[in-house]
Amino acid sequence: MRLLINLLLAAVVIGLVWTLISSIQEPIAFKAEKEKRERAVVERLMDVRTAQDLFRSIKGGFSPTFDSLKEVLTTDSFAVVKVIGDPDDPNFTGDIVYDTILSPAIDSIQTLGINLDSLSIVPYGGGVKFEIAADTITYQKTTVNVVEVGIPRRVFMGKYKDKRFAKYDQGYDPNKPIKFGNMNAPNLSGNWE
Repeated sequence: MRLLINLLLAAVVIGLVWTLISSIQEPIAFKAEKEKRERAVVERLMDVRTAQDLFRSIKGGFSPTFDSLKEVLTTDSFAVVKVIGDPDDPNFTGDIVYDTILSPAIDSIQTLGINLDSLSIVPYGGGVKFEIAADTITYQKTTVNVVEVGIPRRVFMGKYKDKRFAKYDQGYDPNKPIKFGNMNAPNLSGNWE
């Protein structure tokens, strides 16, 4: 009888130790996985923001789709204006010449290491694409171009997409998106910055 009680107590102790270890490991695993996944998504969003900025310098506005973004950055060119002579120098007596050179946008994209084929795909999202919107708005009596690209955290957080994990991180909301830009103001800042 005494042996049976000792074995039962040993099993209870082992169960309590396992529960304690699990309760310590879960927040650590959540934090590590959250940081890894969010870092990958933020890096991709930074590439999208750079691509949108390059698109704007070619077309004057932002791309509303990833297809048009890829098309323009693959086939179009930047106009680079070279000024020969100094228009600000009052002692300059010659003619000021403006020489426009076209530089393929794809060269800049390749130099920056941006992969246009996977630009729209959310890391850890199982093939889901970022939500993208672009338009023009009137802001302080001026028409401006705006863009917003992002995705809710629940799409890429895997098994940690549940709201119950907010107990480990007070700012964690799986329905809150990671995004840059704003459809109501001319702002390209990311909400991770």
